[in-house]
Amino acid sequence: MRKYELMVVFPLEEDQFKPGAEAVRKVLADFGAQLASEEPYGDRDLTYEIQKKTRGRYVLFNINAEPAKIVEIDRQLKLNQNILTFLFVRVEE
Repeated sequence: MRKYELMVVFPLEEDQFKPGAEAVRKVLADFGAQLASEEPYGDRDLTYEIQKKTRGRYVLFNINAEPAKIVEIDRQLKLNQNILTFLFVRVEE
């Protein structure tokens, strides 16, 4: 397993943020990724408009996962309407 950081930007609305965060946790668990920590980064301005939104709620997930599973997790997260955008970064040990 390798270590990854997953930064996810959610809409500010609570009715989209909470289900979105739950969906991320569920997708990670479904594909065998271990959630090491979850750090809220707060509400921030977006660099560019996404889905007609200019602000988002940032959350950093530190995970351990198999490299082959990252592609599948990526595919599932793209289908979620409660996520504005996300980025996986591999952490060097």
